[in-house]
Amino acid sequence: MGKVIAIANQKGGVGKTTTAINLAASLAVLEKKVLLIDADPQANATSGSGFDVKNIKTSLYECLIDEVNPNSIILTSEIEGLDLLPSHIDLVGAEIEMLNMPNREKMLKGVIEKIESERKYDYLLIDCSPSLGLITVNSLTAAHSVLIPVQCEYFALEGLGKLLNTIKIIQNRLNTGLDIEGFLLTMYDSRLRLSNQVVEEVKKHFQQMVFETIIQRNIKISEAPSFGKPVILYDAESRGTLNYLNLAREMLQKNGDTKIPETVKNID
Repeated sequence: MGKVIAIANQKGGVGKTTTAINLAASLAVLEKKVLLIDADPQANATSGSGFDVKNIKTSLYECLIDEVNPNSIILTSEIEGLDLLPSHIDLVGAEIEMLNMPNREKMLKGVIEKIESERKYDYLLIDCSPSLGLITVNSLTAAHSVLIPVQCEYFALEGLGKLLNTIKIIQNRLNTGLDIEGFLLTMYDSRLRLSNQVVEEVKKHFQQMVFETIIQRNIKISEAPSFGKPVILYDAESRGTLNYLNLAREMLQKNGDTKIPETVKNID
């Protein structure tokens, strides 16, 4: 079985989808087989991976509500080894439709089990929506761990308590094996005193749970989605590309994965 990682923070604009797309792409470049699951009705991970949402006829919504086989709708991206289970605005309605279903918190887990019965992935990354609704609860119930992006801005720690509380409830009731993969500092600007204060604060609070890699503010990261590309395809030599490759490498090492291509072992 592959490792399932939910990328979650109910606060919007923290670099969650950006991280999902670019971490998935970087892991694929490091020769891992990766599935990106877009569990956000905004479908930004779908469009940011190079797919036109208007052409998506069947998505995660149909897998959850109509029991469509997810293997029949998985899309192959431009990057070798990176696949996508797309989303659609219809997913907004899924929360309401799922309310009266038995095992409503475990439906995404069932979708992932269907995928794993037919395909082999090293990592399955779930891009969660910016809320703590039923789809996010499904994502955390299906995951082995959760990666939490935290932006280096004033309200960074606000709301984290709520997320951590939700994680605790899910650990107690639905998924005892759920770990925290780590806190990822995003949108860092070394020129701002505030950015540095947030880094200190988060590291003081969460210590070894914070990734060493910090994602810096980078114009190429911001531009890439409008071209429907991960930053590594948009500008392979940008600071953003190097940050996410470093993050992927750090995560692989953290997970005891020793098969990291030599060429990327020491990215500065």
